[in-house]
Amino acid sequence: MRRINGTALIIAALVATLGALAFPVWSYADRSGTGEANLNASSVGTQWGPLSAADRDLLVKVRLAGLWELPAGQQAIERAPSEAIKEAGDHLIVGHSDLDKRARLVAAQLNVPLPNQPTEQQQGWLRELSAATGQEYERKFANLLRNAHGKVFSAIAQVRHTTRNSLIRQLATDSNQTVLDHITMLEATGLVDFDAMANEAAGGATASPSGPPPPNGAVTVPSAPAVQPTGGQSATSKPSAQPTGEIGRPAVNTNRPEPSP
Repeated sequence: MRRINGTALIIAALVATLGALAFPVWSYADRSGTGEANLNASSVGTQWGPLSAADRDLLVKVRLAGLWELPAGQQAIERAPSEAIKEAGDHLIVGHSDLDKRARLVAAQLNVPLPNQPTEQQQGWLRELSAATGQEYERKFANLLRNAHGKVFSAIAQVRHTTRNSLIRQLATDSNQTVLDHITMLEATGLVDFDAMANEAAGGATASPSGPPPPNGAVTVPSAPAVQPTGGQSATSKPSAQPTGEIGRPAVNTNRPEPSP
């Protein structure tokens, strides 16, 4: 009987050990499929392709951007001392009027509800601008708007990269063109604090930076050779044009056909 009990204990211990070893493997395998499972669980089918939670979030983000940036643009035209800020405000009004129309049309087609007022944070930014005057107002305007556009720019690009819905893909394309135009105009004011934005981004980074080592002034790095086609092929397309704004500042061509219902 003692021998049987001892054998049973050994077998039980082996089973427990194998279970402990197998659990992490099972757990890891389960986690490896979580992203795809979550994507499918959050998506609904439409005639334009699956609509994910990230797709719906983009619609909300585009709508929210217009709800606070268009009034900010109006305020800039009314209050800014410099022509550069007024011109940036003009681009905000035109761009977000167009994007809002496109977002509302897509939302109606996909049956996605949209907000009708800015977030608390966005309302706070508008109050902050309203309380400022003169050069302080211009600096706040340039930096608040440039920081907001820079953050949404990468979010839009990610949705453009991953969406399976053709309506969202087109909206993301339109949005990136408009956001890049606004970034360009805001930077053209000469008031954007790039150091502050870089430090803020670095503070939230979790990965170590990568890339070549810092340049050494004592060593001259040879120029890299040009990237050129081989085999005698000829190409006829041209680099994208960068038209000029009304007051001589660079702008991005955002001319697009009217959205079709």
